[in-house]
Amino acid sequence: MRKIGLIGGMSFEGSSVYYRQINEAVRTQLGALHSAELLMFSVDFQGIVDMQKSNRWDDAGRRLADVGRALEDAGAECVLICAVTMHLVADAVEAAIKVPLIHIIDETAKRLQAAGCQRPLLIATRYSMENGFYQERMKRHDIGVVVPDADGRTKVHSIIFDELCAGKVVDSSRDVLIALIEKAKADGADSVIFGCTEICLILETDKLPLPGFDSTAIHGEAAVAFALGNPL
Repeated sequence: MRKIGLIGGMSFEGSSVYYRQINEAVRTQLGALHSAELLMFSVDFQGIVDMQKSNRWDDAGRRLADVGRALEDAGAECVLICAVTMHLVADAVEAAIKVPLIHIIDETAKRLQAAGCQRPLLIATRYSMENGFYQERMKRHDIGVVVPDADGRTKVHSIIFDELCAGKVVDSSRDVLIALIEKAKADGADSVIFGCTEICLILETDKLPLPGFDSTAIHGEAAVAFALGNPL
């Protein structure tokens, strides 16, 4: 079994989902009491948040690149960034390591393509919805991502950082997200991407007005496939 390296802590609420889902998937596939061989380097999220707020993405890239190298040096045979937003600096991490970086946007795109979905709504942090890196990466796969309007983006960002990252799941916020999905459906969206690793804490893919794609689960499944010998 190949060793998985996880860059976690952004937030630890989302990283804990990765840890559980990856181990559950390995146990399901191998049976008995099998679990994943993995390494997690959990960073102090506040430092990352401070860099995000002050637009210090180069500093954030250097920080995560250092973490990626540390995981590789410790024996990781692939690396995952356990946060969609921080894929904004994925190129810096990928350049710093020799092992594969399993990219959450590429893996999500594969699932969308397999399902025939080409116009997904992205529910994510403001950085992911507004910076453009997510949409540009999806364009490589001929997928056109749509996002909520400005008010909707503000609401989603607040739900993620003020609630989900702090371990709070608020029913009224779930209603807000569902309403945004319903509006996107009326406007022509054909699916919805959980584009933040904490969204799965409040929404379930099979209880939505549109087909849902949980990028946390998809990312973890790709890591398990690699760990068990499948090529990327």
